[in-house]
Amino acid sequence: MANVYENLPTGEVAKPQTKVIWQTFWILFAVTALEFLLAFTMPAGTLRTLIFVLMTLVKAFYIVAEFMHLRHEVKGLVYAIIIPTIFVIWLIGAMFIEGGSIYDLIHNF
Repeated sequence: MANVYENLPTGEVAKPQTKVIWQTFWILFAVTALEFLLAFTMPAGTLRTLIFVLMTLVKAFYIVAEFMHLRHEVKGLVYAIIIPTIFVIWLIGAMFIEGGSIYDLIHNF
């Protein structure tokens, strides 16, 4: 048991890729800081909500691209993930619209 490590190959240890990690950190930090700035300076309303949703989608895309390595994958796999996600988001939106219409019909008559 003492000579278990004798057969391991010797060589250099790969240098960590910290530049990409810090770049990702600063980009996400900047988008989050901009979100906070808009939250405290813009009046509440539809425009602010739309901006927050778009900025959240940008952050989500960047996180998926970097940390889940989707940016470096084959285009077919990327489309296989993105297209069903778009349909699910559309379905949720359609449910909210239809639910609002049904609510209006019930409470207006």
